[in-house]
Amino acid sequence: MSTKILIVDDSTTDRLIISTMLANYQTLTATDGLEAMIEIEKNPDIDLVILDLNMPNMNGFEVLEALQQDPTYRKIRTIILTNYDEIDNEVKGLELGAVDYIRKPLNIQSLLIRINIHIKLKRIQKMIEQDNERLDAMVLKKTREVAATRDITIQALVGLLEVRNIESSKHTIRTQLIMKILCDHLRTKAKYQDILSENYVQELVTTTPLHDIGKVGIPDNILLKPGRLTEDEFTTMKKHVDYGVNALQNEIYSDADVPSFIKTAMEIVGTHHEKYNGSGYPRGLSGEDIPLPGRLMAIIDVYDALTSKRIYKPAYDFDYSIDLIKSESGKHFDPDIVTGFLEIRESVFDISRKFLQEIREVEAQS
Repeated sequence: MSTKILIVDDSTTDRLIISTMLANYQTLTATDGLEAMIEIEKNPDIDLVILDLNMPNMNGFEVLEALQQDPTYRKIRTIILTNYDEIDNEVKGLELGAVDYIRKPLNIQSLLIRINIHIKLKRIQKMIEQDNERLDAMVLKKTREVAATRDITIQALVGLLEVRNIESSKHTIRTQLIMKILCDHLRTKAKYQDILSENYVQELVTTTPLHDIGKVGIPDNILLKPGRLTEDEFTTMKKHVDYGVNALQNEIYSDADVPSFIKTAMEIVGTHHEKYNGSGYPRGLSGEDIPLPGRLMAIIDVYDALTSKRIYKPAYDFDYSIDLIKSESGKHFDPDIVTGFLEIRESVFDISRKFLQEIREVEAQS
């Protein structure tokens, strides 16, 4: 079955450019929201909508609201088109259910990459739905946890971060490696022996890359700002947690059938910025009310951020980073996890040192 894409834009030029770019797909076009809803009603099997927000008769926001109100259309993925200075519109569109955005004037290469990623995710979604039709409830629950489907889905989502240069693949690999050695070490302690089963540790490691997936919804001028964020900018930045949780929830159609790895991913995404003393966000959870995945991810993410060069800061040395983590025990971090982390700090440092050496070799060759 061919992929079907609806292009909704009142600009004849933009419709023509996008249609030509997507010549390998089956495309439909509409000049405003009213025409778009008519096309969607006639073609409920549409996979992806590329939607301009500023249109006569029925604008893009009204289309997004209509799609969310009808369960039949909620599975349709929508990429919104905005003008360069319409940051508020980008955020509003994402809150109304859009999965991504692209700015005008169009960057054709960027748009095509994002379209291909979302089509890949849609195909995976269709594969799962087809399996659901063939299998009974017990087999369905197991097949949703098939590692191949899980890994492909996660890598496609993480691909969105890498397209926008939000995170590098090195950050993904480092945090996964640290999560693995930290969990394996904690499993030797009585408190965690029964909790950190082999399967659960594998879920934690596999879903670690998703912790900041919601950052695809944060505007570039905030996300890639080299200096300190203002209070308003930080308020916007904090929304990435909810964006990430909502992105995962959009793939869930029945709470009873939620795969355990999705639950783990949602806990990592939704609670890795909570703090042990209750001063974190978004919910201000404290102590062990913070799910274990969030408490683990908090210390791993902060450590890697400290020891890595970012657009807004240099890389701090290992000793300084370890001292900061020590000082935050019982404040930012779970004291028991800090103790375990410090016990394996040499192994953690080995991971950092390996990747630092690779970076230096690449820089030396350039």
